[in-house]
Amino acid sequence: MFKRMREDIKSAKAGDPASRSSVEILLCYPGIWAIWFHLINHWLWNKGAKFLARFFSTIARFLTGIEIHPGAQMGRRVFIDHGMGIVIGETAIVGDDVLLYQGAVLGGTSLEKKKRHPTIENFVVIGAGAKVLGNVTIGAHSKIGAGSVVLKNVPPNSTCVGIPGRVVKSEDTDSPLNLEHSKLPDPVKESLKHLLQRQDKIEAEIQTLKKFHGIDEPDFDYNNCKEFEDDMIFED
Repeated sequence: MFKRMREDIKSAKAGDPASRSSVEILLCYPGIWAIWFHLINHWLWNKGAKFLARFFSTIARFLTGIEIHPGAQMGRRVFIDHGMGIVIGETAIVGDDVLLYQGAVLGGTSLEKKKRHPTIENFVVIGAGAKVLGNVTIGAHSKIGAGSVVLKNVPPNSTCVGIPGRVVKSEDTDSPLNLEHSKLPDPVKESLKHLLQRQDKIEAEIQTLKKFHGIDEPDFDYNNCKEFEDDMIFED
């Protein structure tokens, strides 16, 4: 237990540049408290004391603003930064060295009593406000962008953003946990950029064809157009 606590404090130091001391982390980090409460609640849950586990998890939620179901499986060195509003469901599985920001949800999409919550593999970063829903797997060393809604599996070493979540970047090699998740690709911006580039190319080709065939720009008489609009009669 104490070894696990030391690991979590070191993880908080590595994951939060604002941390200054172990004492500060111990006394001022509700994300750490939520993990430690869960260790006790999960032990009670596995021992069959499910009511006590749920009761103490409710107290932990009141104290920390973080709701972790006692049935969820949490790996080692999981760091919850700020953490307010985080929800982790009963059948969720969270691997080692995972970083969760405030408002993240690992939720279910089924009423059946089965595996209905996500599996988060090792070294995953889940951004603020991201929602990962259903029995999906987020591959190791992946990033889920802030505010994303993920409904499908995400392969390892990938970056997933948007609603619904789309994989916009994939790498072949594993890398250490990278906290930088604010400079994620914007798929909508990239699509618009390619569309405008294509439009410019088409316009340039049209101008070239006009010059080649000696086609002049047609004169457009706005006055005649206005007179035509005035003469139009709209019938029911």
